[in-house]
Amino acid sequence: MIGKLSGRIDYKGSDHVLLDVRGVGYIVHVSDRTRMALPGPGGMAALYTELLVREDLLQLFGFQTLAEKEWHRLLMSVQGVGAKAAMAILGTLGPEGVARALAIGDAGAIRKAPGVGPKLASRVVMELKDKAPAVMAMGSAAPDLDDDAPLVEPVAEAPAAAAPKPAKPSARRQAQQAQADALSALTNLGYAPSEAAQAVATAAEEESETPALIRAALKLLAPK
Repeated sequence: MIGKLSGRIDYKGSDHVLLDVRGVGYIVHVSDRTRMALPGPGGMAALYTELLVREDLLQLFGFQTLAEKEWHRLLMSVQGVGAKAAMAILGTLGPEGVARALAIGDAGAIRKAPGVGPKLASRVVMELKDKAPAVMAMGSAAPDLDDDAPLVEPVAEAPAAAAPKPAKPSARRQAQQAQADALSALTNLGYAPSEAAQAVATAAEEESETPALIRAALKLLAPK
């Protein structure tokens, strides 16, 4: 199983890139959002990958984060949602948008993806609403590839230097971690994962820090 590829982009197509990994070219299908975020031909890139195996087809799909990869897997578990439809949903909404849409049951947001009709969008929300919190809880447990150091080919050994300072987490990862921490806190208080996820997703529209997210979510969960 190919789980990650790092190399030089030789070509960017409409829905894929050709990634040269030490002389071997891999065609990796990506969402519109990921394709736009990648550098142009000649640039270095790294992607988490998922290999789709069919009787007459082998396809690689690439993702910038492990959370995005898990959302893709989860979306594909719904009958009628293939790999490309899942990519279309992720490309339209992004991982955070998918998380919010599923948490609050917003089928209309899922419908915005090309090729996704109202029935399929409703099925996605109905089937995944209770499964979404597990992926949301991943937070920033794994590093995002866009936070990695630039990819370069090794050159002559350089003189020893002071160890570089650890890179600061991106704003996206900080937001993901805050939501994951808030979700964990609410479930530890006894709230069901699905209702906790819905409250956190709604609270995240206005709050970004963990304590504020928890307070806002608790207000939403309080009996009316």
